[in-house]
Order: sequence, then C-alpha cells, then structure tokens
Amino acid sequence: MSDRKVIRVKDVMAQDYAMVDGLITIKDAIRIYKEQKVSALLVNKRHDNDEYGILLLSDIAKKVLAQDKAPERMNVYEIMTKPVIGVDPEMDVRYCARLFDNFGLATVPVFDKGEVLGVVGYNQIVLDGLLTE
Repeated sequence: MSDRKVIRVKDVMAQDYAMVDGLITIKDAIRIYKEQKVSALLVNKRHDNDEYGILLLSDIAKKVLAQDKAPERMNVYEIMTKPVIGVDPEMDVRYCARLFDNFGLATVPVFDKGEVLGVVGYNQIVLDGLLTE
C-alpha cells in the first residue's frame, strides 16, 4: 500500500478566471483576458436551469483567428463550450489528469454545490500537484 499524500483539486486550483455574459463580443472577451490576466472565461448561466460555459484562448485561436472571422462581429456564445465539464474540489489531481486526457480538456472550473470555486488546468495539477516539496 502506498503512503503517497493525496493532493486534491482544491489544493491546486486557481482564481485566475473571469465570469462573463455569453452575449459579449469576442473582441470584448480578448480585452478581458488581457486586462485581467486570466486563464479562462467562464460564461455565466442565463437562468437557474441553464449551465455554465467556458471560453479558452485556444477556442478563439481555432474558431476566430484561424478562420479569419471578425472578433467584433462574433459573440462568446457562438464559440464557447457549453455545458462545461467541471470537477469537484475533493477530486485527487491524478484523477483530474486522467479526466483531462480522456476528454481532451486543458482547463475546467471547480464546482461545489453548483457554485464556481475556481479553475484548474494542467499547469496547476502538474506544477502544484506532482511535486509537493
């Protein structure tokens, strides 16, 4: 049996995200990324029965920049991922890494009882979760 210390998502998650409305333009989303220096934009629910979305810079690169679309003419809701896959703050980072690999994820929100606590990505789970000394 291993006596390895369990590192949980809550131990490595970050607060570097911004909550936005899906109706803002991609141009405004880029501005928020730059001004607030965040790693992800979470798209707020529009009503109680809705789900959160996520917009990453890679989405903008693939769906706007690479396709030569005008960022001032596209809205976040057009390219965001929704519903977003989230993780529990008590999840072991090893399982979080497996989830990322299985579903092709790089950054996800951390949810507790339906509320966003933060975000976690490969950077956090590797740099803060693998070597704990």
